Amino acid sequence: MNTPFDDDPHPRRPGWFSSLRSSFLTGLIVIFPISITIWLLWSFIGWVDSFVLPFVPAGYHPDAIIRRLVGFERYNYWIGEDVHINIRGVGVVIFLLFTIFVGWVAKGFIGRSFLRWAESMVDRMPVVRSIYSGIKQIAETVFAQSERSFEVACLIEYPRKGIWAIGFISTMAKGEIAARGGGGSALVSVFVPTTPNPTSGFLLYFPQEDVIELDMSVEDAAKLVISAGLVYPNSKNPAQPPEEAADRAAE
Repeated sequence: MNTPFDDDPHPRRPGWFSSLRSSFLTGLIVIFPISITIWLLWSFIGWVDSFVLPFVPAGYHPDAIIRRLVGFERYNYWIGEDVHINIRGVGVVIFLLFTIFVGWVAKGFIGRSFLRWAESMVDRMPVVRSIYSGIKQIAETVFAQSERSFEVACLIEYPRKGIWAIGFISTMAKGEIAARGGGGSALVSVFVPTTPNPTSGFLLYFPQEDVIELDMSVEDAAKLVISAGLVYPNSKNPAQPPEEAADRAAE
């Protein structure tokens, strides 16, 4: 006689409904990230097109160029006079080419001189000066290729001893902060992100000996922060960095 606590020697097979539900969830896992990525890229390209194309003369729009290449009569006969062809992504290409051209000009002597003159004019405008300087600092911080970018992920004890947090090393402390802080030891500026939004966080200064550099890349550390600890760089063996695990697997 079997009791309710005995193991069933003949376990039940999952029914067709459970199988369908499992397949549906698996399909969602596959489709959801792909569809969201495509939708975001498609929406971003459309937003750039809607912002850039109004500044382009109407004669150089994709629709007008196609009409000239095909011929107005053939276009009206095959496609229709009132039908406008919108090629998505043209505004992005124009924006990239224009930005590269502006950057190339700004590196030259004439471009630098013009920028200095324009900034001197902006500095004389009280309200515009504050807005421009703030936006310029943000742009330089985000887009400038310099040593200020995060290159190393680290582990620090925060907010107290015994509690560990992931951070990103930015630079060594300089100036007044380095002179007055640290008690004689070198200070490291560490950005500690918040979960699940890593763009917000805290700028903290730690003694260099209290900062443990990690082997994982900044991208892997960011994934770990965004996922609240669910996505590790090496899911099969989190104790090993992904590079070492791949090398051992190849051996």
